[in-house]
Amino acid sequence: MSRILKLNIFRYNPKDLNSKPHIETFILNETESMTLFIALNRIRSEQDPSLQFDFCCRAGICGACAMIINGRPDLACRTKTKDLPDNITLLPLPIFKLIADLSVDTGSWFRQMYQKVESWIHTDMVFDSNAQEERMTNHLAEKIYEVDRCIECGCCVAGCGTAIMRENFLGAVSLNRLARFILDPRDKRTTNAYFDLVGTDEGIFGCMGLLACEDVCPKQIPLQDQLGKLRRKLALAAINNVLPKFLRG
Repeated sequence: MSRILKLNIFRYNPKDLNSKPHIETFILNETESMTLFIALNRIRSEQDPSLQFDFCCRAGICGACAMIINGRPDLACRTKTKDLPDNITLLPLPIFKLIADLSVDTGSWFRQMYQKVESWIHTDMVFDSNAQEERMTNHLAEKIYEVDRCIECGCCVAGCGTAIMRENFLGAVSLNRLARFILDPRDKRTTNAYFDLVGTDEGIFGCMGLLACEDVCPKQIPLQDQLGKLRRKLALAAINNVLPKFLRG
C-alpha cells in the first residue's frame, strides 16, 4: 500500500506585494520510484500550477533543482521519496536571491564568482585555429576532470557555515574552480597571482573546515582535498613573501 506524503513547501513571491512568506502543505499519494522532482511536478499539474521551482535535465547534471530537503541541501531529481519520512519540508537554498517559492537565482551568483576568481585560462599564447590541441597526460587530464565535474547547483554554498555568516565568502565551489586552473598547465598565472585573488578571509583562509560542502555535494567532489592543497600552497607563498622582508628588518 502506497504512503500518503505530506509536503510542507515554502511559498513566497517577492514580486507580489500581497505575498507573504509561509509554509503550504500538499498531500500526495506516493508512487513507485517517485522522486521529489516527480512529486513537485504532480503538485504543480494536479493541485497548484503557481508553484515555482527550477528543473532542466532531471538526471542530476544541471543542478537546477537544488533545494533544502528536510534541512539538507540536495537535488530534487535524485532524491527518492522512499528514502524520506512521510512528512517532508522543502525550502529554497539560502544565500542566493529568491525568485519565488523554491526557485533561486544561482546564475547571477556564479557569474560574479567567476569574475572574482578570473575563471578562465590566462595565457599569452596567440590562438591558432589550425594548430593541434595542446597535449597532456591522461593522469593529469583525469585530475583536472575530477575537480571540473561541478554542476553549479549551489548545494555546497548553501551548506557552508562561513558563507552564511560572511556575505562575500567565495565558498568551496569558487576555490575548487581555482584549483582546477592551478592544475592546468595552460594557465600561466603564478602562485602570487592566485594568492592575490583568494589569499584572504573571504577566500581560502576563511574556510572553517566544517566539511559540510563536501558532505552535501551531489557529485561527491573531494572539495576538502582541494581546499587543503590550495591552503597549503598559498600559505607557503605568504611565508615566502613575508619572511624575506622580515629578515631584512
